[in-house]
Amino acid sequence: MVLKGVTLRGLEVFEALAASGSVAQAAEATGLSQPAVSQQMRNLEAALGADLVDHGRRPMTLTPAGRTFLARSREVLALLRQAQSELTVMDLAHLSRLTLGMIDDFENDLTPRLVTILAESMSRCHFKLVSAPSHEISAAMKARKLDIAVAASGGQALDGVLEFPLVRDPFMLVTPRGALDRAGSAEALMHGLPFLRHDRDQFIGRQVEAHLARLKLSFADRFEIGTHLSLMTLVARGVGWTITTPLGYMRAGRFHDEIEAHELPFKPFSRTISLFAGADFADEVPQGVARSVRSLVQELVIAPALRQLPWLDGQLRVLGG
Repeated sequence: MVLKGVTLRGLEVFEALAASGSVAQAAEATGLSQPAVSQQMRNLEAALGADLVDHGRRPMTLTPAGRTFLARSREVLALLRQAQSELTVMDLAHLSRLTLGMIDDFENDLTPRLVTILAESMSRCHFKLVSAPSHEISAAMKARKLDIAVAASGGQALDGVLEFPLVRDPFMLVTPRGALDRAGSAEALMHGLPFLRHDRDQFIGRQVEAHLARLKLSFADRFEIGTHLSLMTLVARGVGWTITTPLGYMRAGRFHDEIEAHELPFKPFSRTISLFAGADFADEVPQGVARSVRSLVQELVIAPALRQLPWLDGQLRVLGG
């Protein structure tokens, strides 16, 4: 039995407040007034009989009870949002064709789930799925070979293409397990082991290289790896370290006993995963797909990532909605 006073709106407010530590930002995120946010939190804490946040600190921080309850709240909200997206995604019965491109970071779990949801709405539609790196997805969108695509944003508007931001995916340091402790510092590790670079023909490789250049950081150029799982395999075997994102790291779950993720020891940066659609494509279809992708990312990637790497809270997050 759900405790009286524990409401969906209260959970949403708590999630927003936990992410920002600010009543004002939580109000902006939820569309409520600041007094309404405060009242929702008082009602929730009263219903649970426990303080979830330290109201005397700015920004507000979670209490031990709040950290425990946040993990469960996110699971509940993710399931509710997924159920809602499956019910309201869209009616695709009117489509005669749909060609969808998906970033290969999602091919393990999210893409099959999304395709299942879409298939249930497509009764007479010829459907084609393309899974590839973001630079190939972007080129296919420019060439009008795809109707809709989910990929990393290149940071520039594509002519005749609409963009719907989905996820903020921050970069992080990934090392062999225990390597940072053995080296004594991130700087010592990064100069003591080889840097395993992403293929610089890919968006992610170019973005990492550009950020390092801005910071005037230079590392020996020995390894340049084209596939993410090969990159994670080399890290797991102790060959070197890399810079990647939570989406890629969570995809490499089989290596998590041999690798570690850490915050970057220099100025942070992130990439944006977006949904792209031809400007002549009906708005309700890409918007519906975007809702489903956001819900699936929250459930399948963000929630488990935050349980494993709680320091990503507020950095790895869904955008828009």
